[in-house]
Amino acid sequence: MKKILCTILLLLLCCSGAAHGAAKDVYQIRVQNVIGPPVAQFVIDSIKSATSADAQALLILLDTPGGLDTSMREIIKAIMDSKIPVIVYVFPQGARAASAGAIILLASNVAAMAPGTNVGAAHPVSIGKEEKPDKVMMKKVVQDAEAYAKSIAKKRGRNVDWAGKAVTQSVSATAEDALRMHVIDVVAESVDDLLTQIDGRSVEVGDKRVTLKTKGVKPKEVEMSLKYRFLSTITDPNVAYILMMLGFYGILFEIYSPGAIFPGVIGGICIILAFYAFSSIPISFAGLGLILLGIIFFILEIKVVSHGALSIAGVVSLIIGSVMLIDLPSEWLSISWVSIFVVVAVTVLFFVGVLSYAIKAQLSKVRTGKEGLIGEEGVARTDIRESGKVYVHGELWNAQSEESIGEGERVIVTEVKGMTVKVKKERG
Repeated sequence: MKKILCTILLLLLCCSGAAHGAAKDVYQIRVQNVIGPPVAQFVIDSIKSATSADAQALLILLDTPGGLDTSMREIIKAIMDSKIPVIVYVFPQGARAASAGAIILLASNVAAMAPGTNVGAAHPVSIGKEEKPDKVMMKKVVQDAEAYAKSIAKKRGRNVDWAGKAVTQSVSATAEDALRMHVIDVVAESVDDLLTQIDGRSVEVGDKRVTLKTKGVKPKEVEMSLKYRFLSTITDPNVAYILMMLGFYGILFEIYSPGAIFPGVIGGICIILAFYAFSSIPISFAGLGLILLGIIFFILEIKVVSHGALSIAGVVSLIIGSVMLIDLPSEWLSISWVSIFVVVAVTVLFFVGVLSYAIKAQLSKVRTGKEGLIGEEGVARTDIRESGKVYVHGELWNAQSEESIGEGERVIVTEVKGMTVKVKKERG
């Protein structure tokens, strides 16, 4: 009996030990966009969710050309303050961690890259209102970014000198070079390979050290929510630009065709969404002014005979304004030429076609109801001596006239009173 009890107790202790030693989940997210406010909030929320779920780590699969300094710093603050390890893995092959992405990689508890990826080129660029920022101010911005990158690299025990050069000289490195220079910790072929290599690694999290138990763990994928996907999409410069133009079209159509409602509602929504996007991507007010001036030229072309001169001025103004609206050295944060040409073509069609038709319809003579009879031609069906009958607009009407009109003579309606029309002779 004692042997049986001892065996059961031993089994229970083994099961308890196995359960206690079971590896916790590793949460995994993908960041494959420009680093902006929606992406930053998604990363911050993911760190909180992984922490609340008692996951042992959060794995970020990173592929980004860079992004906004403010959003980058929000992500790095969240990583530094995280209560669980944050692993950043530049993946898949062909991916990059450029500009802001490079500093985020340096800030991670474990920095990893896949073969065929690169990191670096973190020199800050101006995205303010000035086309040529003050040299002294730009120097201060670069020095601040350099000190920030160096402090992060030092905190994580990585190559401080390389971190500074990534900012000041825009240096980049392949995965293998980054590992050799101690910029990253691991080069891994896949996520499974990465988790196998870092198993047993001890990392500093806050004021304590945590040992990772990741071998054989299948990461729990956390998809970006519809909210963040939508916000990330509209903050793309091309999408924001198109939304702004659609907003202008909708509001203008509503102004010239009151009561349509739908164009005005859609236009208002598009304008608000565009302004949200531009709040995170500073724009040039000179470019915005030229776009508005181009639209004014198109409106004037409809009302003023300029033989196409105003239309040409509108096209030129619209193109220049679109180029200036977000004019940055980084291709990923600028409006593409394809978007500009498509918008200009649609604008010309909109004003020449849709809006000109709406204005002409608004200004044209009423052709329905009693008012539509005024000016219409008809035929006297009886002699009219103060009163008689006329045939107008396919109908027979009682008629009055201040002049004598013979049967069969052509008449013109000058006034409508109830069911009686006032007419006069048509002068040849």
